[in-house]
Amino acid sequence: MKRVDVAYVILFDESEQKVLMVKNSGSPTSYYTLPGGAVEKGETLQDAAIREVKEETGLDVEVEGMFSVSEAFFEDRGHHAIFFTFIGEIIGGEISITYPEEIEEVVWMDAQEAEKHMRIPSDLEGLLFKRDSVPYMFQGSIVHT
Repeated sequence: MKRVDVAYVILFDESEQKVLMVKNSGSPTSYYTLPGGAVEKGETLQDAAIREVKEETGLDVEVEGMFSVSEAFFEDRGHHAIFFTFIGEIIGGEISITYPEEIEEVVWMDAQEAEKHMRIPSDLEGLLFKRDSVPYMFQGSIVHT
């Protein structure tokens, strides 16, 4: 299986009751995820998260910390995906869809409903409302001499 790193960002509305979600075109059906996508070669997780949110939603964001790390096997694609989910804040831009062939809609979704699409296990229900995070650190290029 091919390893794929994916960076997502959780963005709350002003009331902190809704989470920004994107509806991805899919086969056989479309599906909702947080805005985000694959990390490109030479790109940090943080840079990928910020870029993907801009591409999928039109919004400029800052990321504040790591919310979760999870993984899944996509048997049909032969991928082993690692999901790095940041908590972020909108700092500019306007909601727009740049890639309508990939993104069908961008919606503010009730946080409880969003948790279902994020595949948060039922025993962790309400995790989004805790907004716990750990620091994300990019340590640069390291050379041991």
